[in-house]
Amino acid sequence: MATRPYEQRQRAEAAEQTRRRILDAVIERLRKAPAEPVSVDRIAEMAGVARSTVYAIFGSRAGLFDAVAADVLEREDYERLLEAKHEPDAREHMRVGFRTGTEMLAADRDIVRALFSMAQLDERAVGEAVRKREESRAAGMARLAGRLAEQDLLRPGVSVEDAEQILWVLTSFESFDLLYTGRGLSKSAVAELLSATAERALLT
Repeated sequence: MATRPYEQRQRAEAAEQTRRRILDAVIERLRKAPAEPVSVDRIAEMAGVARSTVYAIFGSRAGLFDAVAADVLEREDYERLLEAKHEPDAREHMRVGFRTGTEMLAADRDIVRALFSMAQLDERAVGEAVRKREESRAAGMARLAGRLAEQDLLRPGVSVEDAEQILWVLTSFESFDLLYTGRGLSKSAVAELLSATAERALLT
């Protein structure tokens, strides 16, 4: 007998709930003990599932952390960040990018800090997850620098490569966190300061 549609939906919903519990367990662990290694056994226990279930859903420890990074760094703000590239004015593209990127990092600052810190110690799993997002950010900065040059907005003497490198630094988590956590600025103040710095350094 064929599986009824509602049974299929129930199974899919149950699978998604299990997946969500596992992700939430990792996030909770990172928030409460960011300096401690995250073991799959501990996450399975916290989520109330078998260790094998974690691997069945995510494939590997690296797959688990890739999903966590996606969950934290690719929410609604990330979609708005991607949409910024459709702004006709490259200057406004840059401004929107700083505002949205800052909001995204501020929303889960402690988790992002934990992921970046763990990436140095766990290159295979956490490191790869963070590296993938950083490569995406680098590609975005290259596109933005190219658009600024195409619209003749770069200051004389500022090359596309220079613009790309400066944008890379100013949009980094480290630049955000030095101001947000280190100096206690609000997320809006951080976004405004970083955006204004980029404009003064790069644009006519």
